[in-house]
Amino acid sequence: MLAIQAENLTRKFGPVTAVDRLNLSVKRGEIFGLVGPDGSGKTTIIRLFSGILQPTSGDARVLGHAVSKEAEPLKARIGYLAQRFALYGDLTVMENIRFYADLYDVPRKERIPRIERLLSFSNLAPFKDRLAQDLSGGMKQKLGLTCALVHTPEILFLDEPTNGVDPVSRRDFWRILYDLLREGVTIFVSTAYLDEAERCHRIGLMHQGRLLSIGSPKEIKDLMKGELWEVHCERRMKAVEILKDLSGVKGAVIFGDKIHVLLEDGDGAREEMERALRQTGFEVLSLRKIPPSLEDVFIATVPAPPSPPASEEKG
Repeated sequence: MLAIQAENLTRKFGPVTAVDRLNLSVKRGEIFGLVGPDGSGKTTIIRLFSGILQPTSGDARVLGHAVSKEAEPLKARIGYLAQRFALYGDLTVMENIRFYADLYDVPRKERIPRIERLLSFSNLAPFKDRLAQDLSGGMKQKLGLTCALVHTPEILFLDEPTNGVDPVSRRDFWRILYDLLREGVTIFVSTAYLDEAERCHRIGLMHQGRLLSIGSPKEIKDLMKGELWEVHCERRMKAVEILKDLSGVKGAVIFGDKIHVLLEDGDGAREEMERALRQTGFEVLSLRKIPPSLEDVFIATVPAPPSPPASEEKG
């Protein structure tokens, strides 16, 4: 059974097309990740699915409700955590949660056990009397998640929920999401962290408002054609330029202190790359074939931005 189904969903802001004819379906009880850089349309899609924005054309059905016509009844069945902290800093943790319980008309007799469970669930119980503005980044996100869950939503929309959060808090946040998944909550999350995308059942790669590909992390990685090689050498910027000029090389980019080189065919690749680098004075510290990561696939899939025009000298 589908939780979300979008057909040619489009949203424009003046001349800018933020979401371009999106066709997407999300099953109930899965974690679906929307992956892409800033400006790729992720936030706009979540706001469309949440009924906050109206589509310019096309439509989407979320839990059976058409977002273009039935946004209000939909809002009682979903939870939404915005990218930026949007709670009241001058209220305590408990006061924020109670405010959202009032907002969603959570029955009085259900509030105390539900709130106590959520505080335990998110490990916020020791901080229930602390002002929200005094919480750490990770705890603020946990509080936002708790408020989004106080009315027991069927779908949880999360817009880059761990952006700027420390690694330990990111791990704890995802542990909570998996616990929610076991309770039957469908989770739709946007992220720019490709390591987080690996945790999703399925992902969609976004670029400039368009969905480039969709599938499980393994299926997405299997889309990459050719062989990926890792080169470790000195003067990486110069080495990349040399490697890009070799025949059969589809692309070369710097990854940390290494270089990832995508080849059309790996036959003879090691010898050719090593020879080209050594002939130009490079010491090759290591050279090996590696499996692609989602980041490798995304870089290979997304069109490179056009080079800036060369400046003209005035003489």
